[in-house]
Amino acid sequence: MTTDGTVDDPNELSRLYRNRFDAKELAEKQILWSALCQGMFQQYVPESGTVLDLGAGNCEFSNAIHARRRVAVDLNPETRHFADPAVEVLQTSSTDLSALADGSVDTVFSSNFFEHLPTKEVLMETLRESYRVLAPGGRIVVLMPNIRYVGGRYWDYLDHYLPLTHVSLVEGLELAGFSAERVVPRFLPYTIRNSRLPVTAALVRLYLWFRPVWRVLGGQMLVVGRRH
Repeated sequence: MTTDGTVDDPNELSRLYRNRFDAKELAEKQILWSALCQGMFQQYVPESGTVLDLGAGNCEFSNAIHARRRVAVDLNPETRHFADPAVEVLQTSSTDLSALADGSVDTVFSSNFFEHLPTKEVLMETLRESYRVLAPGGRIVVLMPNIRYVGGRYWDYLDHYLPLTHVSLVEGLELAGFSAERVVPRFLPYTIRNSRLPVTAALVRLYLWFRPVWRVLGGQMLVVGRRH
């Protein structure tokens, strides 16, 4: 841990996430992400294009999404062990995507990552770097907790630092040059940990279809921005 309380040491990140998810939860996350990619996120990722997964973690999204080129970015050295062979893994910061050329990416995807950034300045650096690597007309797709609806539960995780609402996230995206294309203040439940319902593909598809339940159970927001 750094002097400001943030976790950015790769080995410490590995220990943190090994402790957080057991084998059952990891298996459920794979089911969840396979259904989410098919039922929601594939529409934002051209299968003939390049997708960049910021804060890829265990690569559930990168492994499930269809694209010609898939790039996973994470500081955690264990990320490469979870990635499919066809997924490129970059162990680097979200503020340094220098391995990728300007305009070389069609979609930047980020799930449950921005809340782990230490400051809004780092968030803006991340958004500007995402803008740089995106091709004109490309999209950034962000899924993360909405502090407005999660409240105090947001702080149940040691590595949560940056609380945002859908309003403040849109403002940040616009400052970085994006235009907001879609804003869903309440989308997915905050977490599937300790869920009383089984995580099945059929249940996820039902949840995505029955949108009124989002306004009741949704604690995470979905925000899509487009590069000019």
